[in-house]
Amino acid sequence: MNGIKVAVVAADQNLKVSFANKTFRTLFPTGAARGSLGRLTGCAECGKGCMESSGCRGCALAAAFEDAFLSNREISRRIYQRVAREESVHEVSYTITVTPIGGGLCMGTVDDAMELEIARELQTAKSIQQRLLPAGKWAGGKRYSYVYIPCREIGGDLPDVYAVNGKACGMIADVSGKGVAAGMLSAFVKAAYDKSAFSPAQAITNLSEKFRELNLDERNYVTVAAVRIDEDSVTYSMAGHNVPILLKTEGGVTRIMLNSPPVSNWFERTSYFDDAIPYKKGDILVLLTDGVTERRGSNGEMFGVDGAIKTLSYSKTADDFIKNLEANLRNFSPTPLNDDVTAVAFDL
Repeated sequence: MNGIKVAVVAADQNLKVSFANKTFRTLFPTGAARGSLGRLTGCAECGKGCMESSGCRGCALAAAFEDAFLSNREISRRIYQRVAREESVHEVSYTITVTPIGGGLCMGTVDDAMELEIARELQTAKSIQQRLLPAGKWAGGKRYSYVYIPCREIGGDLPDVYAVNGKACGMIADVSGKGVAAGMLSAFVKAAYDKSAFSPAQAITNLSEKFRELNLDERNYVTVAAVRIDEDSVTYSMAGHNVPILLKTEGGVTRIMLNSPPVSNWFERTSYFDDAIPYKKGDILVLLTDGVTERRGSNGEMFGVDGAIKTLSYSKTADDFIKNLEANLRNFSPTPLNDDVTAVAFDL
């Protein structure tokens, strides 16, 4: 049975597993081939054996096996289960058919093993993508804060913060599409973006050249906003990023716009340029994606750049802005996200 593609597990009336084929162990990679059914699936309800805790009451997986034993007939159930994997807990769903096979055993087969496998792979990809995010709160002597909320398991936004020659640099990218394809393209951007380039425009230019080598069609593109924070000015460049960079100063909030095409194969050759704007100590610099500004409320209205500006106007620090922004977006619309929400803020 180890060679078949269907996930199979056999357990007794105490839910102790006597056999689990390779496919089953792949779907639930706990490293266990024996033990309780909960142990093999990585059940996150408790650390005890199956049905030995109050958290096990109402467990649909255990109930499916118990009903099959009691009725001595085949039972099919849809299972919703909290599973521990890679130091985190997440929910999985699958359909299992439990059949009495004699000798005090019942055999469970996962009917939609491929669906569960895809969900597992998506969870792994999500975990990998999370590790691509900025690791700390300081870069080049500047404190920063950010928010990244993907609308699906895999997101298409990419925030990054790093230092070049002791100067804090920030980049925010938004790739076309959503889901797995967008996640793969954002991973490419993470790997291909030249963080050694002192000029933001040069970094975008180098990314554009590598993007062309992929030879993707016109549906694929990347918008980018990039900055380098110098002693008294911010040098910036933008590639098709229709959301402005925001700078809070003593005089209010400045919107920085610079029109250049996205990173794409739309044109034979595209040029990107640097520009600069002065700042003073205590100012706040913000980079956004359109998942923030195009977030729609219950009446269909958008949060807009004005919503971001208003939030920034009363925020005292970069971290304060990010917290206020998250709260304001939640209050603005309780509906599920239809685009990734990403923002990076620097204390200047």
